[in-house]
Amino acid sequence: MNPTRADHIGPLDMFKIGIGPSSSHTVGPMIAALDFRINCVAPHVKKLKGKKTENLSVVAQLFGSLSATGRGHATDGAICAGLIGLHPKSAGPDEIWAAMPELEKSGVLNVEGVTIKFIPSKNIDWQGFLMDKEGLPHPNTIRFQLFSGDEIVEEKIILSVGGGFIESADEKGQRRPPQKESTLRKLPHPYNSANEFVAQCVKTKLPPWQLIIENQAALGMSEEELRKNLSEILRTFDQCIERGLSTDGILPGGLNVKRRAKALHQLLNEGKTPAWAGSDLRPSVYAMAVNEENAAGGKVVTAPTNGSSGLIPAVWRTLQEANNLSETELQNGLIVASMIGALVKTHASISGAEVGCQGEVGTSCAMAAGGATAMLGGTPEQIEQAAEIGIEHHLGMTCDPIMGLVQVPCIERNAMGAVKALNATALSLASDGNHLVSLDKALEVMKQTGLDMNQKYKETATGGLALG
Repeated sequence: MNPTRADHIGPLDMFKIGIGPSSSHTVGPMIAALDFRINCVAPHVKKLKGKKTENLSVVAQLFGSLSATGRGHATDGAICAGLIGLHPKSAGPDEIWAAMPELEKSGVLNVEGVTIKFIPSKNIDWQGFLMDKEGLPHPNTIRFQLFSGDEIVEEKIILSVGGGFIESADEKGQRRPPQKESTLRKLPHPYNSANEFVAQCVKTKLPPWQLIIENQAALGMSEEELRKNLSEILRTFDQCIERGLSTDGILPGGLNVKRRAKALHQLLNEGKTPAWAGSDLRPSVYAMAVNEENAAGGKVVTAPTNGSSGLIPAVWRTLQEANNLSETELQNGLIVASMIGALVKTHASISGAEVGCQGEVGTSCAMAAGGATAMLGGTPEQIEQAAEIGIEHHLGMTCDPIMGLVQVPCIERNAMGAVKALNATALSLASDGNHLVSLDKALEVMKQTGLDMNQKYKETATGGLALG
């Protein structure tokens, strides 16, 4: 069950190693399919105890945005990978993307030694924006069903709510209520708004990241374990950038988009990038390198989503090169960035299908700006200001990918978002942190803007740039 408070969402919730091209349409559905296999199919098979099982089959129904753009996001391939037991963090891209053609050929899943009929082209059902003639609990809804003959013996409705997070709905398709605050653990430094976080920093005189570390310890995550995992996140950032900078060719999907990061990086190294004096294309090139890897179905980190996965790695790499930041400082920046992402998830959304790209690239820009400001010695007030600038200047941004692919305009949006994050950092560090619009107010506006935004601009590929 999802917590209602931002202080219960940790760095490893916001930064998850996964697979491209989408956290909500690829990573989430893969985790959902694995959940159905483990918690529904396997227990049912065990209960049979050798009884007749040849009539078992699985159906996956995709609704809403998943049905509209799922093919471009490889949702079907991700579901196949999850159903055979793969997890997006531990499995390699080649293994994941081999699952669907292998299932198409064999036509069966093997669960606890029992074969279950499943042919992707027949058993993945692309629905619309209604389920049983009713509205959806979330724009990214999946219904898994296990049949014995014509009878449904197990059913589960799972929602992919952005950033690789999944939630369950009840049997009537109603989104389960969030966890009650009374059931949450008591934390040493509670906060559920940016204003409360700044106040806690001022009150305790702790560095912002230390406050989060101590809260995580109260939730069962030691600082040693947290930093070990964040080191893996940083390594994955760098590996993804390096793969993107060394790979050229055409991205898959049919748009014939040419990978540009390698050629742009070469121009950078040769000092041939045309622009104004003193300009630096590094953050844009690094962001594009990561997002091209994401679009190709490679290994990336949700930051906080796959669609925005290039922005934070690009800002961290640029600042590390420019300021010789240590591993610990880079980790501290991720910790603070995760707090900002948690506030967005709690009070607005990080799902493009819910609020448009303001919830993805906008959130990542705010996270990057706040985390960068922390790494460079900014005050809690300056951190909050930088994050607000990042959100404010993405308000209203639509999610309208051409052909439903996380390519155009997504790749360049990450490049531009990285530059905005660095500018927001510089502006906040050059001020005293006092500003007119608070981050909390900006999140209220983001949520309302998302509610007001027409569905065709929220990851359905039916409006805006997606129309060509």
